[in-house]
Formats: sequence, C-alpha cells, structure tokens
Amino acid sequence: MNMLEMNHIYKSFGVVKALQDVHLTVGRGEICALMGENGAGKSTLMNVLTGVIEKDSGSIVFDGKEFPNPTIRQMEEAGIAFVHQELNVINDLTVFENIFLKREIRNKYHILDSKKMIAETKQLFSNLGVQIDPTVMVSELKTSEKQLLEICRALHMDAKLLILDEPTTSLSNEEIDHLFGILRKMKAQGKSFIFISHKMPEIFSIADTYTVFRNGQYVSEGKIKDTNPTQMTSDMIGEAYAEKDVYEKRPIGEVLLNVQSLYGEGFRKIDLQLRKGEVLALTGLAGCGASELMHTLFGASPILGGTIEVEGKLLNKGIKSFMRNKVAMLPSNRKENSVIPDLSILENMYSAEHQISSNKQLISLKEELSRYAKQKEALRIKADQPTDPINSLSGGNQQKVFLARWLNTEADILLFDNPTQGVDVGAKAEIYQLIMEFAKEGKAIIINTLEIPEIMKVADRCIVLYDGEIVKEFEHDEINEKDVMLYSTNAINAEGGN
Repeated sequence: MNMLEMNHIYKSFGVVKALQDVHLTVGRGEICALMGENGAGKSTLMNVLTGVIEKDSGSIVFDGKEFPNPTIRQMEEAGIAFVHQELNVINDLTVFENIFLKREIRNKYHILDSKKMIAETKQLFSNLGVQIDPTVMVSELKTSEKQLLEICRALHMDAKLLILDEPTTSLSNEEIDHLFGILRKMKAQGKSFIFISHKMPEIFSIADTYTVFRNGQYVSEGKIKDTNPTQMTSDMIGEAYAEKDVYEKRPIGEVLLNVQSLYGEGFRKIDLQLRKGEVLALTGLAGCGASELMHTLFGASPILGGTIEVEGKLLNKGIKSFMRNKVAMLPSNRKENSVIPDLSILENMYSAEHQISSNKQLISLKEELSRYAKQKEALRIKADQPTDPINSLSGGNQQKVFLARWLNTEADILLFDNPTQGVDVGAKAEIYQLIMEFAKEGKAIIINTLEIPEIMKVADRCIVLYDGEIVKEFEHDEINEKDVMLYSTNAINAEGGN
C-alpha cells in the first residue's frame, strides 16, 4: 500500500486552471522528487494536500484513509508535515520552545516542564546527529541551523510524510550531506518524503522516484534510476533541452571598479578590477567570504581596510553613496532582502530609483507605468497587471522585477548575489541570457554563485575564494568543475599543489 495517492485533482482560481487532472503517488519509505518550473502547480497541490486550500475535485488517500475535504488540523494529526522554503521558526523563542510549540509538556501542576522538553530535544538532536544547543534563542542560529530545526520539529511530531520545499537552499555542501544522511535514516524507518528542488544533482542523489508537472498538468513519473537530467528537464519545460553555453566573447572596456587590499567582515586582502562589459564570477564554499565581499562592494557592510574606487572616485560608506555612483545589488534570499510584500509589482519595481532621486518629490504614475511596460518587455516578465501583489508572481518573475528595480537606477555596475537561487530551469536560462545582454550593453557585472555550470555559461573570469581570501583566478576557457572545486576546498594545497 502506498503512503499517499492523489488522483484526478482539479483546482481553479477564477478562470485560472491551477491544477488539471493531476496525479501524485508516494510509496512508504520513499523519497519522491516533485519537479516542475515555478508556476507548474507544485505548491498548489501541496496546499491542497495539507488542507490550506480546498480542491475542486479528485481523491486523496493518505495512509490508507480517504480525506474528501482535508483540513490543516486533520492532515497534521494524520502525520503530514510541510517544511517550507520560507522558514517558519520563531526567532524570539528558544530552540526547544520551537520544537514543542503547541505541544508543550506540563507537569502535574500544569506548569511548563522546561527541563523535560530540553532533555527530549537533546535526545532528538543526538539521534539525528544535529549539533544545536536546545536552550539558545533561534535568532542566534545560522540560516542553515534554522532549516535543520524545522526538519527536526517535523520529525519530532512523528510525521509519516514530510514535504521539503527547497530544503538545501541555505545549506553548505557538508550540511547537505548531513541532511541527506538524516533523510536516508528516516526513510529506512519507513518515513516518506516529497522533495521539491530545482537542483538536479540533489534529485539524482537522494530521490527514489519523481513526478513532473508542467502548467498545472501531470506530465510524467517514474523511478530516478530509469531517467536522466536531460529527459527530466525536457519534461519540465516542454521542449528538448540543450546544455548550451550562452557565453559570447565580446570587447571589454575600461576599468569601472578598482578594489585594492580590501578588508571586511569575512574576507581580507582582496585585489580585483572590473571592466566595462565584463562578467566576473565569485565562487567558493558557503562561508568563503564572497557574499560578505558583495555586501561591502555595495556599501551595505563596513570597509575595515583598503579602498574601493568606482570610475576613479573613492567610495567608503553608505548604500546610497554607492547607488548614486551607479552601483546596484541584487541580494540573495529574495524573501528577506528583495520582496516588499505589501507593495504591488509596480511599486516594488520603482522603489530603488526613488530612494536616490532627491529631486523627485512626487511619483508620476504615468511615467512609472511607461517604464514598467518597457522593462516587462525587455526582461520578458510574465505578469498580469502592474497593480497585482508582488507575491502573485513566480520566483523567476519576481527576480526579473528586482532586476528591473536596479536597472531603473541606470547603474553601470551590477552585483548579483546568487541570482538564480530558488528559480526553475527555464527562468535560470532566461536570467543567464539577460546577464549576457547586460554585458553587451556595457554593464560591468559581478555574480556570486556556488554553481560552477552557471559560471561557465556567463563569466569572462572566475575568482575562487577560500577562507576569505582569493586563492585562484580562471579565465573563461580555463573554468571547469574539477579545478574550481580543488581550489574552493583547498584540496590543491592539501595535495601539495601550487
């Protein structure tokens, strides 16, 4: 008997058909990869399964029991836990208080038994090999530790089926290996998982089966061992997928950014130059200092030593100062650092430009709508009305809106920190193409990414950082996964290399 069977699921929102005759089956003790581009219907189906929204028709059978109209409480009690990409931990509580939230242990006097809850949390972490102090405030944890905390909380609820939505986004390679070890251990104990990710290597490393959706419809399913990344990607985007390199050699102009002996929080002794029309990639293991360097190059983090010059002008502090000198930054973690959830698509798009336009006291709606129309066409943004909320868009289209936000400032230097994080294969390909188009227009671009194939697609040069220092620079034709990883992990020195 399967753990989960969802058949002939339909769901519409007005005239929009979000799900059309969708099927999903998950076996006991199985990890099923749920695949599809942003907007394919994955989240809608998971919200139907967990009782967040009501299906129009279809059947849901979980653990041998049919749920005609499931509610959130019913599905939680039945044993389904949803670990969202957007973390739902409570920063103002301790770790153990998060674990026992709404299920607190009380003594015979109905007083919270903190000692017992701490002891149980320690035992849970010990069983899973998690090194987190149960008594610390969650606000003190790293993002990766918060991710593990959410998974531990779901396992502590004795969930039979865990839905993991992009669970590795904030994890290092070592932390991903640790997480996968936990999943394999739980799978051996009969737990089932729905694993949602856009990262093919992870899917082929951890999943047993897969199901692919496209445009709200079921496309394919099968065993991972019987398919390959090219076929699966073709199923997702609806056309044959070619791993083509969008990189084009082109003229590189004068120096726009000159960094000398730069020190900051998390990095040191950085020397680099960036020229007009050039794409420079930064990479290394998580925590190598590349993201911190990007923040300092945008004025968001302090300069502890050295200099940053933009077109010969020395800059030293303040985001607005960098913005006014034509520097823009697309930060990582869209939800926390880019999305302004209470504003519309249009308002999100023009927010940056109006921060630095001191001579514009009033916003011209006509002018902004005109610019929106141009950017929507240029960046191929799939959106309905500019007044729609920003959260109505898929992740890839949100990212394009934020690209437009910074292009509106007429910046010459673009800093992209993990620009394709959490977006699907099709949106990634479009963002790569846009980066190349910006470079052809003369923009100078720095991207920070852990994905080496991404670097090979767009970068003229690649700088590898290890422990906060530059350890190697590659020209475009020299970039390959093996050598970049040798320097990223410092294996080259461990082996006695130069």
